[in-house]
Amino acid sequence: MATRQLYLLQWQTSLIELAFPLRELGWTVRISKDLDRVPTPAEVEGCDVGLVVIDPIDSFNSSTLEKLVTAHSFEWIAVLEARVLQEPELARSILKYFHDFHTLPLDADRLHAVLGHAHGRAQLRHRFNGVERDWAAKHQMVGKCPAMRSMLRNLDKIARVDAPVLISGESGTGKELAARAIHRNSSRNQGPFVAVDCGALPPSLIQSELFGHEKGSFTGAHQRKIGRIESAAGGVIFLDEIGNLALDLQSNLLRFLQERTIVRVGSTQPIPIDVRVVSASHIDLPRAVVRGEFREDLYYRLNVLHIELPPLRARRSDIPLLAEAVFNKYRAQRGPLVRGFSIEALLAMEEYAWPGNVRELINRVQNAMIMCDGRLITPRDLGLSADRAQIELPTLHSARNSIEKDVVLQTLVHNHYNVSAAARQLGVSRVTLYRLKEKFKIAHRGNGGIESEHQGALFSEPVVRQ
Repeated sequence: MATRQLYLLQWQTSLIELAFPLRELGWTVRISKDLDRVPTPAEVEGCDVGLVVIDPIDSFNSSTLEKLVTAHSFEWIAVLEARVLQEPELARSILKYFHDFHTLPLDADRLHAVLGHAHGRAQLRHRFNGVERDWAAKHQMVGKCPAMRSMLRNLDKIARVDAPVLISGESGTGKELAARAIHRNSSRNQGPFVAVDCGALPPSLIQSELFGHEKGSFTGAHQRKIGRIESAAGGVIFLDEIGNLALDLQSNLLRFLQERTIVRVGSTQPIPIDVRVVSASHIDLPRAVVRGEFREDLYYRLNVLHIELPPLRARRSDIPLLAEAVFNKYRAQRGPLVRGFSIEALLAMEEYAWPGNVRELINRVQNAMIMCDGRLITPRDLGLSADRAQIELPTLHSARNSIEKDVVLQTLVHNHYNVSAAARQLGVSRVTLYRLKEKFKIAHRGNGGIESEHQGALFSEPVVRQ
């Protein structure tokens, strides 16, 4: 078994013998009697648990104790006389800062159990935090389920090139985080990242906001304004909720993507702009194309590279990891007693449908951290006590159909909608594949709106009939 390391703060030397039974139980003990100095990271490297001996009570100072136990992220245990807990200030400090306490006289077996539990909790926290740091260092997105790992691998590939990207996914899944990860890990990371919410800007201002305007070009244009696209030169322009863009502005955006120049409102002078375009939408753009609400030519210009973010209900195994990451990020806001989540809370979060996705999880956890009155956050603190009825449990038939449809779609896209090649890869006949396409209402629109047997990569995205 690997050696466990413990940092022991002795309030007095009479209990120095405490270290010897701990060493016999497999602990490496580092002892300090300097209570006025916070140990350096090097002095406590490898330690998961801190043990503080508080005796006698006359030596206790709450501010000194707080300074020591908050300097490093140990699981702290206090060793003290039972009578010492009658001191209100000390009792509050133990409750606020310590994982547990052990009263004298020394019971080696009981103390070993307390320390073992603290060590296990510290290891669990390190595992969560380690995974979080690994992903956050590069993507600032937390997740290790297969769907997220696949998405993050694709994100790496997309960041290495400079083509337009379309990010799809439900509201709250983190589309802007993905766009920022693409920018941060690309060759344009020294350039600006400019985000535009196309759904939040008034239609009358979008053209001026995107392309800028000249002084006097319209009432209120008192000076020249640089548009968002121009201000993103050398970097990335992120067009969020691109599906809300009006058709006339879609044509202007298409012209920019084709010519790589803009014309400010009130001017006729084209201005060349070097910028990468990343767009996002929570609506189904292929369906919007079929309905005539989104230009097909613009869709293909934006969708050279595509990435889809999974909803939170499709990555339930990531929920404890995400909740822990939110807890750590906002730990300064938590109530004085709050130390983490109860098992019931974690189970309730995994069972909940999360219609608001990660954005909703952040909101619920942050609120619970502030309002919780106990040591562990409960389902009631998260507002999930009455929400179990919202759990979405698919039937076996619908689950099979969903998986089958996904496999057919992915295979068709992978083979650029070459039906013969896709059928060979699936191990079915062309007739069976056509039947499956009809079953799942999957169609493909080529140059003339006709399904093609040998379409090229430009038309690699499926369109779902209404």
